[in-house]
Amino acid sequence: MIRNITITFLFLLMTGISSLTAQKLEFAPVDASPMDIAHYPRNSAFNNYMAEDQKQDPKIKVLYCRPNKKEREVFGGLVPYGKLWRLGANEGTEVTFMQPVEIGGKFVNAGTYTMNATIHPDHWMIHISSELGVAGTANLNADKIVASGKAKVKNMSDSREAFTIGFQDVSADKVYMVFEWDRTRAYLPVSFNPAFLSGPDASTMDLAQYPSGSRFRNFVEKEEDLAAAEPKLRVVYSRPLKKDRTIFGDLVKYGEPWRLGANETTTITFYEDVMIGGTAVKKGTYGLMANVDKAEWEFVIHKNVVSWGIANHDDKLNVASIKVPVTAHSESLEALSMTFDKKDDKTVHLVVAWDKTLVRMPITMK
Repeated sequence: MIRNITITFLFLLMTGISSLTAQKLEFAPVDASPMDIAHYPRNSAFNNYMAEDQKQDPKIKVLYCRPNKKEREVFGGLVPYGKLWRLGANEGTEVTFMQPVEIGGKFVNAGTYTMNATIHPDHWMIHISSELGVAGTANLNADKIVASGKAKVKNMSDSREAFTIGFQDVSADKVYMVFEWDRTRAYLPVSFNPAFLSGPDASTMDLAQYPSGSRFRNFVEKEEDLAAAEPKLRVVYSRPLKKDRTIFGDLVKYGEPWRLGANETTTITFYEDVMIGGTAVKKGTYGLMANVDKAEWEFVIHKNVVSWGIANHDDKLNVASIKVPVTAHSESLEALSMTFDKKDDKTVHLVVAWDKTLVRMPITMK
């Protein structure tokens, strides 16, 4: 009896598994708005057929669905004016830029984006968004828009049945992305030579100059006061913030060189010959860094001025150095700070302070 029950259970189990594996696969029918791709340059889609000297580097690829007119009124009807449109049908239209571009005066990094448009009778506003994996335009996040460009509209004499995206050359650095459906054609300018404009930096750049009034020498009215306003020293540096971090011994490691700031190399300009640590230094602009330790810093003057900090620094470019003791500052400074402090007629200190640490680099004037 038990044997018969076991055989029956095994039969039913195997029959169930067999029926699951034998379920009919379902494939989607051909969509009424089929998907397509537009390439720029067009021939870049066929690079695998081209000889090496005929291949073209791909710059833009658009993946979109192509609805048909079907005797409908398209713009102002099917696609209402003033409303956001997915620039096609079904999934969100995707555009991939293989290099940085400029659209509507905004820099757009290379990458894949969603593209949609607000339609008006005389122009379209094309929006480039970093929000991917969307279907259409419902509930889109406006904060994800990285650029918007105005596309001029042209009325065509012939009606185009299927929505189409293509490209038109303008110059070596510019192309129109062209959208056409029914009797409407829109042109979106895309620049391949974008302006590289940096945004605000968290470590703002600043300078200190000696004498301090020399920064305003052009405001000096009396001839006899001009000599006293001649600049002698200047330091240009970026000012990182503490932000509740432990600075020295953690963010700035002991026993390691430091750029004395952030971003570009900190520079110091001597408007006349000076002495640093017993070494004569000719007037000019130099890089400035420091080997930082808990009780002592070594300031280093070097010639590697056009650089981003001190990565791969070559010590052969060093022209002078001086070791100085570290002192405690009475208050914690949020931003790295530098100033010049006159000690006597021949000596000026460059004072560097951050958090509760203060260090002075003596400079002997001629």
